[in-house]
Amino acid sequence: MTTLLDRIHGSLAAACIADALGAPTEERSIPEIRELFGRRVESFHTPPPDAPYAVGRGPAQITDDSSQMLLLAEAYIEHDGAVTPEVMARLLIGWSGNPAYYPHFAGPTTRRAIERLKAGDDPWEVGKAGRIMSEGASNGGAMRVAPAGLVHPGDVEGAVRAAHLTCVPSHHTNIGVAGAAAIAAATAAACVDGADLFQVVRAARRGAELGEALGSEQGRHVPGPSVAQRIDLAVTLAVQSRDLDDAIERIASVIGTGLPAAEACPAAIGLLVAAGGDPFRTAVAAATAGGDSDTVGCMAAAVAGALNGIAAVPAAAVARVEEANRLDLSGVAARLAAVARPAPVSSDA
Repeated sequence: MTTLLDRIHGSLAAACIADALGAPTEERSIPEIRELFGRRVESFHTPPPDAPYAVGRGPAQITDDSSQMLLLAEAYIEHDGAVTPEVMARLLIGWSGNPAYYPHFAGPTTRRAIERLKAGDDPWEVGKAGRIMSEGASNGGAMRVAPAGLVHPGDVEGAVRAAHLTCVPSHHTNIGVAGAAAIAAATAAACVDGADLFQVVRAARRGAELGEALGSEQGRHVPGPSVAQRIDLAVTLAVQSRDLDDAIERIASVIGTGLPAAEACPAAIGLLVAAGGDPFRTAVAAATAGGDSDTVGCMAAAVAGALNGIAAVPAAAVARVEEANRLDLSGVAARLAAVARPAPVSSDA
């Protein structure tokens, strides 16, 4: 039996690997990626000199995605498995003090939120402010959210509620919350012994529906496509594809792998399915798909790692990422597992 600790460790490790694999390919198209790195991105590379965000980073170094994910894990550890919008505001401000990540890795929504939070604005109001439809509807809330699922193993609703709270200071819209809730719910479902891809996809879809409702009712409703329905489409594309390469191209061209949560989050679930749930294949698929490749990979691989556990994640890749970023992922995983809140056992069981 794969223990919860194994699943949490696998999730964190796979997410960091995918983030690092995707850093050199971010913002590039599939033809550009294949010209630079080959058919698939299966090893760590130094980001090219024209990389818009990761330039200057070394091979196997992580970006904003898993750096914020690990900070969120530490926040859950510090606060006994529960994080509030006020805690998230302090996390974002603290993260912005690290010149390795800020400001060059910050997306437009996150940067605006940090500026307002630093000015002392109310975290409960910042994430739902604005009139531009893309504000708060990007994938910045979803990229870091896996720990919200890891601390609620088997509890989809609990994971969605937790994901919502993490979005409040920055991505408090129907689409921003839907994307984050989909990833958190999928991660929570993946932590259950005997879970399969069908159950994980179903949880992601349910999470997107619940998250959309929370974001609409308590945040700001922005125009845009349904994350839940686009998950359906992404999964359909994955299962209808001839092979992984065909699935990567179909998902990238039909769903998109860009900054919007309604692209990146469904694409992450679709690539997870296309890779058969394997953590490293999922990471490779996202890095090869281009666009916001590090973010898509971080989300998708976090779910895959939880589904399979640390034994399914290549040990050499884990060691390389830990060394390049001075990380102790097993230690973080152990402390996060200690504050996890498993789903309550039904009285009918």
